[in-house]
Amino acid sequence: MDSKYASIGREKPKITNDLTVKRLKLCVNNANTKKDKEQTTNGATNNNKLENNFPKENTEDLKEARKSLPVYLVRTRIIEEIKKHDTMILIGETGSGKTTQIPQLIHEYRLEGKSCVAVTQPRRVAAITLALRVAAEMNTDIGSIVGYSVRFEDVTSPRTKVKYLTDGMLLREAVTDPLLKKYSIIVLDEAHERTVNTDVLFGIVKLAQKERNGQKQNPLKVIVMSATMDVDSFRKYYDNCPVIYLEGRTYPVTIYHSKIKHEDYQYAAICTIFQLHTTTPANEDFLVFLTGQEEIETVMSNIKQIAKETVGPQIRVCPLYAGLPAAKQLLVWKKTPPGMRKIVLATNIAEASVTIPEIRYVIDTGVVKERTWCTRTGAERLSVVPCSQAASWQRAGRAGRTAAGASYRLYTATDFKCRRQHNIPEIVRCPLTSTVLMLIATGLDPGTFPLIDTPPKDSIHAALLLLKELGAVDNESNPKLTVLGKKMTAFPIDPKYAKILLCAPEYGCLEEALSLVAVMSSENVFHTPLHKREDALKVKQKFISPLGDHITLLNVYRAFCKAPLKKQWCRENYLNHKNLSYAFDVRQQLLLVCQRLNLAVSSCGNATDQLLKCLLSGLFTNCAWSRAGGRYVTSAGAAASLHPSSVLHGRSANPALVYTELLHTQRSFLINVSVVQPQWLQQVAPEYARRCRSNR
Repeated sequence: MDSKYASIGREKPKITNDLTVKRLKLCVNNANTKKDKEQTTNGATNNNKLENNFPKENTEDLKEARKSLPVYLVRTRIIEEIKKHDTMILIGETGSGKTTQIPQLIHEYRLEGKSCVAVTQPRRVAAITLALRVAAEMNTDIGSIVGYSVRFEDVTSPRTKVKYLTDGMLLREAVTDPLLKKYSIIVLDEAHERTVNTDVLFGIVKLAQKERNGQKQNPLKVIVMSATMDVDSFRKYYDNCPVIYLEGRTYPVTIYHSKIKHEDYQYAAICTIFQLHTTTPANEDFLVFLTGQEEIETVMSNIKQIAKETVGPQIRVCPLYAGLPAAKQLLVWKKTPPGMRKIVLATNIAEASVTIPEIRYVIDTGVVKERTWCTRTGAERLSVVPCSQAASWQRAGRAGRTAAGASYRLYTATDFKCRRQHNIPEIVRCPLTSTVLMLIATGLDPGTFPLIDTPPKDSIHAALLLLKELGAVDNESNPKLTVLGKKMTAFPIDPKYAKILLCAPEYGCLEEALSLVAVMSSENVFHTPLHKREDALKVKQKFISPLGDHITLLNVYRAFCKAPLKKQWCRENYLNHKNLSYAFDVRQQLLLVCQRLNLAVSSCGNATDQLLKCLLSGLFTNCAWSRAGGRYVTSAGAAASLHPSSVLHGRSANPALVYTELLHTQRSFLINVSVVQPQWLQQVAPEYARRCRSNR
């Protein structure tokens, strides 16, 4: 290894000297390896956030685990700081226990008063899992003192004092309660993720705090937390508030940079895996960062082939990515037998959202898939780009949770220094239609709303134009919600999907529209293992509709609902049980919203034209017309092809299609497409049809 890597010591994140930073020092003996291993596996910072499967522990064990956490050791100082300041930033290293312990401490000292503590999370599963963990530590039932609220699921009660919720749910609450009066303290966790919802929430909470203080109402305290963030920007945004740095219990991690640039990072990762595999003990597991499912499956296949001809311990390869079925996700945390090494191949979901015990070596390819959006064509571009320096440090930290470890970066030290310090915030590179609709519903001006990073004017204008075309606002210059727009805000889904449901009674197909929108709101329902791809495609044939992907998805959902043994049925049909179950729950919640709005629920039966016309009523901006060579051109003038996963791929071209998504990787692809009649666009959206003729 020495010939290929240059070693440097582990660096601490830099904090600018002119900041008001308080460091809370701890007396933690990192030499107590056995005890720390138990804490990491069973303690409050175990973030198995993909599944709600915690080790069974009695109350005394939980209490002991809490007491050993860094946050708990300085709890009195933290409470003093919270009492002293209306707003504070807390930088807590991975493993410090900040997310689970600080809300508990606030409640134990009764700082929330008669109100409630809100703790926001960017990810749904994180909010649920953290709430379950904290409820167990507080020895209370979930939904009682501790609860959670995520999209389509509210497990709280009037007794709830500590509430974990997604940032999107708190934004929805702000529509009806802009001052967020039910909360006295709001903890904005994982601030470094900088999702669109998180950034907007920063502004909503800041305005609510200012107005409540101005009206001399119950004051609102705000705590911004992260393991790593752009401290300068956040502190300036929050009026030079104090910054507190809390030390964690991470073990030393040695960083190795590649001495040469690797053109093929997948090949470099495989080489590094086997160099380490033949020279390190079997009980020391590996974590390899890749960009997506396809890469993970390719590398996994190569590892299994090479392992047959390589000397060394037995290997268990575990993939980890968002669309992976639940049963396979759990293998990541399953302990391997003695003499076997676990190699986890993961996307950036493993950077912060999950903690995998026994990882001693991280192999960091230094890349991530990033989505950007083109306002002119409406295309989302999915590109493999270098990850930020902050992400690199997060990845390296995965190796130092239970013992001293190492991170092998497959890029040079010079390359690392040239990288941006933090990820580009989503708000400057993603579509803002849902966000702008929410801001207007809250009574705020999207053009002047205070944000840490201002989005491009083109993005805001494109969002307002689409909302006008959907009938949600009356104009673009001084937008006000229409009657239809107010109804759209009742649905926690994309405005285009909300328009589909609101138009469905007119086409007599709300039954089918609910099912289709629910499946479209879920992750991919098809599961196609690399080694059984032909079998999976063969089984898929029985669901396929010649009209396209949307009716195919509807067929899958209908069959799932009829299946008596759903898990077994999904396994046999190469379908994702978790995602279909989620779609089932989503449909139930959407139906309740429709009933509150007094929408007539009826079925169109086999009249699929009615359903496709209804689909077009919300997705009319997503039309494409055929051109020579099997290509299509969208209404915005972008050329694209059918994605290979489409059931229409390889068939005769159709004059017109409606698609769910336009994705640009190395080429432009239409995702989830259905056949429509060209004249339908004129019937459904005549004004838009006239405007887009010039691009056809």
